[in-house]
Amino acid sequence: MSKILVLYYSAYGHIGAMAEAIAEGAREAGATVTLRRVPELMDEATMLKAGIRRDETPVATPRELADYDAIVFGTPTRFGNMASQMKNFIDQLGGLWTQNALVGKVASVFTSSESQHGGQEHTILSMHAILMHLGMVTVGLPYTFRGQTRMDEITGGSPYGATTLAINADGSSRAPSANELAGARHQGRYVAEIAGPLAERRQELSRQPQELAA
Repeated sequence: MSKILVLYYSAYGHIGAMAEAIAEGAREAGATVTLRRVPELMDEATMLKAGIRRDETPVATPRELADYDAIVFGTPTRFGNMASQMKNFIDQLGGLWTQNALVGKVASVFTSSESQHGGQEHTILSMHAILMHLGMVTVGLPYTFRGQTRMDEITGGSPYGATTLAINADGSSRAPSANELAGARHQGRYVAEIAGPLAERRQELSRQPQELAA
């Protein structure tokens, strides 16, 4: 049974809803799933002015990432890149990088944007580059999820990862659609299915030196 961390930042609840769907899909595949958020960088006054939603999900620490077989990162798009809250957290992973603590573990990304497209794919792909520097094995949302090929509605989703749109055409707030949540669940299951065998293989390799020495 693999251990999966869903690590996210959500300002208005869209990424939070997608994170829950990712976790649900991973659990369906038999994984043990933990949800954590990265710390908020805004002060109380700024959060109130911006209408930032309070999130009671426990805050992650950089060190605990080494305890998981897979990490699924969720962040809103900020001008075609990850939110500063997520970047600040990732910038604290230098200690794990020097120890190769994340090498061979599965990583996956999901995102949201205010408008259709809105830099979603660039946000995910730019995060992939960082995760590869950490030695992680990046996983997206394959076309086995047929919902990302539908043309009858405006919807998020790409082969790089699940996505959602935050604003309707009339400017009103938009919750993740049923199709977008289905894509997130599919991604969670897919990550779990890959993470399990890789975790078993890492354990086998970690035992080999001891067995040879004996």
